Amino acid sequence: MNNSRSFLLLALLFVGYLIWNQWQQDYAHPAPAADAPVASAPVAGAANDTPTAPAMPAGSAVPAVPASAAAPASSAALVHVRTDVLDLAIDPHGGSIVRAELLAYPQQPKQFDRPVRLLDDAGPSYFVAQSGLVSNTGKAPDHQAEFSAEQTRYELAAGQDQIQVPLTWTDAASGLSVRKLYTLRRGSYVVEERQEIDNQGTDAWSGNAYRQLQRVQPVIPNTGFFSFNNPERYSFVGAAWYSPESKFKKLRFDKFAGEALNASFKDGWAAMLQHYFFAAWIPAAGETDQYATAIVTANPARYLIRTLGPAITLAPGASASSSARLYVGPKLQSTVDQIAPGLSLTADYGVLTFIAEPLHWVLSKIHALVGNWGFAIILLVLLIKALMFKLTEAQFRSMAKMRKLQPRVQALKDRYGEDRQKMNQAMLELYQKEKINPLGGCLPMLIQMPVFFALYWVLLESVELRQAPFVGWLQNLSAPDPYFVLPLLNGATMIVTQYLTPTTGMDPMQARMMKIMPVMFAVMFAFFPAGLVLYWTVNGMTSLLQQWIITKRIEAGEKA
Repeated sequence: MNNSRSFLLLALLFVGYLIWNQWQQDYAHPAPAADAPVASAPVAGAANDTPTAPAMPAGSAVPAVPASAAAPASSAALVHVRTDVLDLAIDPHGGSIVRAELLAYPQQPKQFDRPVRLLDDAGPSYFVAQSGLVSNTGKAPDHQAEFSAEQTRYELAAGQDQIQVPLTWTDAASGLSVRKLYTLRRGSYVVEERQEIDNQGTDAWSGNAYRQLQRVQPVIPNTGFFSFNNPERYSFVGAAWYSPESKFKKLRFDKFAGEALNASFKDGWAAMLQHYFFAAWIPAAGETDQYATAIVTANPARYLIRTLGPAITLAPGASASSSARLYVGPKLQSTVDQIAPGLSLTADYGVLTFIAEPLHWVLSKIHALVGNWGFAIILLVLLIKALMFKLTEAQFRSMAKMRKLQPRVQALKDRYGEDRQKMNQAMLELYQKEKINPLGGCLPMLIQMPVFFALYWVLLESVELRQAPFVGWLQNLSAPDPYFVLPLLNGATMIVTQYLTPTTGMDPMQARMMKIMPVMFAVMFAFFPAGLVLYWTVNGMTSLLQQWIITKRIEAGEKA
């Protein structure tokens, strides 16, 4: 197989891959109806129109947790908390974190006055982090209880390492009081949450602490014919969890109704994922929690994933606490595993994870040396070329010899005319005599195709490369080249490559396809991330240089 045919095969495979992804998005998983019924269990004191989570397994003494579809408006002002990386809003109604802005990640390049808002209590983008207590024996503040705050604004001052935000709830009749304490630290996307329970009543109290994430399915903008270029259409959006036994699992929103999670395990976490960012509740180490998913009936539907902690029992006059951590931030693969095992898996590369993760690791190490993701991609190309040098050299030597044989191949074609069987047999004998493997050019290309697809996912999913600048006009490697310089350069490289590639024996239709391939690739790459086009263009240019040198050496040897 010659190099042009390899390019054509790659183009067909990639277009087919994009079509399959688009079909999966549009037809393979129909969304559930917004008013689908939810399995529920009654909760004492709950309003009739308040749906609840799926009941615990039979025989369990764990109380059901309310999952309010529409919480009543709070009369108290939101509590605003700002650190160097996070800007949060906490609603005293339930003590829930209802907004979270990531200050280091602007929505558009360099527009830091408009950071990414991951958590939001606005209807179309509803996504909140809730926590509370439930009890079968008495009062307990769930995520609908009214807390009181000492102040409405907290800000990390210069030289200060952390902020603590206390919220309190008290039931005078039972003597139970709860202090919910949020702790935020400098440079960290982790919010530490602790619920301190004090029983000053005359009766024993028992209950459970829970944490949950609740959100609507985000609306992905439709950009018309070129919507395939929107990476959000391919990135996984939904719930995910991790356990040491089963490792990383995920659940699409359209699978919630039929594949609900209901399991207990220790040292896990529960998350909601989206493109580049995620939020996750991480229970205390060594704690066995009950994990569950549910659909909260509403229009639009809301989806939640919850962790329910072990039972807490307090005698009169006793106190206890329950702690967990909330991560709300980017999918930083180099650091999130230090927070909890398996968090780096939230950067989901799909079936090519086994290739994409090492690629990302190598890119990160090169970036640490050169300080620029564009140059890191170029050096990655050169590294891959060095590893595959012998294979590529054999490929181009075979192609150079085939180029030299073009007159003899043309003579065979003239001799046998339309008799394809005799023509192919004669060409095979000629290749055997000259010790040429016509399929030798396939292997390097077949090895590079998985690398190409894996790098495609690395560029789409790795938040480190989000809005990463290169040089000059390329100020965002995760977006298309604004002036189409790289796609045109890649097309020109393909044209020169075709000039050096033997085409004798190729049927007329295939020859015409080869001629329009540079145009096809230039148009297709015009809508791909610039980082990916940079990789493929540099790869093509280095291959062209290597092919030209080997061809010249063989021609010089023949003359000598």
